[in-house]
Order: sequence, then C-alpha cells, then structure tokens
Amino acid sequence: MSFVLGLAQCGCPSDGDVVAQVARIAKEASRKGVGLLVFPEGLMCPRELLTPELHELAEPLDGAFVEAMRTTARQERLWMVFTFYETAALGDPPYNTAVVVDGEGAICGTYRKTHLYDAHGVRESERTQAGDAHFAPIDTPFGRVGLAICYDLRFCEVSRAAMLGGCELLLYPSAWYDGPEKAEHWKTLLRARAIENQLFVAGVCKAGERYVGTSLVSDPLGRVVAQAIGKSEELVVCDVDLDFVAVTRDAMPLASHRRPELYPERRQR
Repeated sequence: MSFVLGLAQCGCPSDGDVVAQVARIAKEASRKGVGLLVFPEGLMCPRELLTPELHELAEPLDGAFVEAMRTTARQERLWMVFTFYETAALGDPPYNTAVVVDGEGAICGTYRKTHLYDAHGVRESERTQAGDAHFAPIDTPFGRVGLAICYDLRFCEVSRAAMLGGCELLLYPSAWYDGPEKAEHWKTLLRARAIENQLFVAGVCKAGERYVGTSLVSDPLGRVVAQAIGKSEELVVCDVDLDFVAVTRDAMPLASHRRPELYPERRQR
C-alpha cells in the first residue's frame, strides 16, 4: 500500500496568522496529492514567545485553534498532524500536545509530550508540563501510525513501544534546536529509530535559524528517501510504500528475536 506523505517545514508566519499559513500549506499539499500532512512542533505560536505569553496562548482541545485546524483538514480532505499548547488545571503549565485529525476534521488521537527538554540552558519544564503516557499507534488509511514529539526521539523506549504496538509509520513533529552536532544527531536518530524498529520514520522540524531544519523521511533500512534542504520553509512530499515494512521484517525478524526477559526495561529500578 502506497500513499503520499507531506512534511510542512514551516516557521512562525511573518504576519502572525498561523491559521492562514496552515490553510495555504494544506492547499498546496492537496494539489500535490498528499494524503497525510504533518506540521512541526510549536505550530500554534505566531512568533517566538516568552513563557508567560505561551501560557496565555494555551487553549483547550475544543478551543478555536484546534477547531480551525479541523476545518482546514475538512476543506482540503487531508489527514493532518499538528501541535498546540493545551490548557491544564488552573495554575499549571500547559501541555505540548499533538493532534491527529482525519479528512473529515474528526480528532482521531492526541498525545501530550512526555520528555521535556531541560538541557543546554533551555528549561522546557518551566514552559510546559509532561504527559504521562505513550501514544498508542492508531489505524489509518496510511497504515498503523505512531506519534512522538521532538526530544522524545532521544529515548529509544518510545519508538520501541510504538513498534510493539504495531506501528508502521512513526511521526516526530519537532522544533529541534541547532547547535554543535545537533543536526547530525537529528538525522542519525531518525534513521536509527527506523532501522531498529523496521518502520518508516518521518521527522518534521520547525523552520528558522534557531532550528536544524532538514525534515526527512527514513525507510525501514535507514535510507533517507526525502529531505528538506536546509532550514528554510519547504513542503517535503514523499511516496511511502508500507509494503516495504513487511518485506523488511520478513527478511530479518527482529521482533521475534527479542529477549525481553533479559532487558533492563523488565527490572524495577
């Protein structure tokens, strides 16, 4: 089974109108035959925001921003994956939440980022709070799809849980900060997650000088089959043949060779 995947490497719009930006990209993706369109982490922000501004921006799942995204998906008949800042209990930081909507605009899944980036002088835990559960892969017209966000990529347990849940395509909406070796880490880890779990992995990064860009799709052998050029805004369009997942797993049945009784994940620490 094949379909067309779109990765919308975009940054904050110059006029601050995120909804119009999404509508423009979705229309272009629809013209190019995309069935599933993925936006980067931090999509909701009209510009780079200070922590109090971000908290003020947060909305509930049934708020205006998610409703606008659902409307765009319905108008363009696209499945879409996007992130927003979801309000939490009164006084608590919001969640960094990803949403999956179908071509009718219905919400098919949500995921609250579980690993927060407190490193290199950044304190994501002061801006948002962590979710407490992996995303259980869901059945879609594009196979069984898994979902994680940015820093989650550095934790192999997340992708392994997705594989064990039957995942064939694992998506990472991200705002991966640039820095020494950061672009190489991004590309290497995306390919590694694909290889070790024998599935397609797609990482879409936010555009802009602060980020690494280079959104890409890796096949189950770790081959980069599509990639953005640099940090600028770009719509990456890629044909994905999910039959290759089964071919790869049949040739090397890693899942059946696992010895989970020996692994540290089985021990309480």
